[in-house]
Amino acid sequence: MTKNLLIVLNIFLTAAVGYLYYATFASNKKVTSHNQNSYTTNPKDSNCNKAHIAYVELDSMYENISYIKQKRGEMEAKQKRIETEWQTGMRGLEAKRDNFLKRGAAITQQEAEKFQNQLMGEQQNIETKKQSQGQALSEDSFKFTEGLQKDLKDFLEEYNKEKKYMYILTTGTGLDYLVYKNPALNITNDVIKGMNTKMNAKAK
Repeated sequence: MTKNLLIVLNIFLTAAVGYLYYATFASNKKVTSHNQNSYTTNPKDSNCNKAHIAYVELDSMYENISYIKQKRGEMEAKQKRIETEWQTGMRGLEAKRDNFLKRGAAITQQEAEKFQNQLMGEQQNIETKKQSQGQALSEDSFKFTEGLQKDLKDFLEEYNKEKKYMYILTTGTGLDYLVYKNPALNITNDVIKGMNTKMNAKAK
């Protein structure tokens, strides 16, 4: 995938996953008065997360979940094929133009106009095909992101049945709004391990 498309995909995935975490757990209103008190009591209890907050490092997650790496690799390869095919087509037009111009003064105005129209038509076909292929790739990326959102949501809902976090925040390139992060609240490894298991089973 070209650098620009990869950046766009990462931003889109980061925003989508960040929204997922917030929307899933910020809306949890099923907290009893007893549980609310427990968030700030017994600070020496190792099983009590006073803030009931955790966070996920997205950069690490993206780099260590095999399914995500595989899909990104596939999309990179598709983008590279699109670019290569476009470049080959444009070089072919340049070669065709150069061969035509070698006739020099022997070219009539009628022939020149006909050739120009033909060349412009072929160029338009090449550009249209590239645009169509790029759009299809973008749609594939969007579907991949939608599927990833669902898989993450399903995993975290199951994961949170035991952990019972009120909020799960995200941190990563372009999304690092946490000025301080206590490593004890980092659940990234849990997410990576769980999602790898989930994705590997899905891929079979």
